[in-house]
Amino acid sequence: MAEIINLRQARKDRARVEKERQAADNRIAFGRPKKAKTLAEAKKAIEVSRHEGHKLVGPDSEG
Repeated sequence: MAEIINLRQARKDRARVEKERQAADNRIAFGRPKKAKTLAEAKKAIEVSRHEGHKLVGPDSEG
């Protein structure tokens, strides 16, 4: 025999799970302080500039 479920409670559970997932996404997106964000951006900029500096430019290539 099938288990009887309360649809109202199932909807609330589903909404609760969705709300927790959204909260987890927000913690990732907005959870870092400004100092940490700027430090990460500066490190990324340095990394990109170092990578660009190691490119080989041949005599027939433009740039």
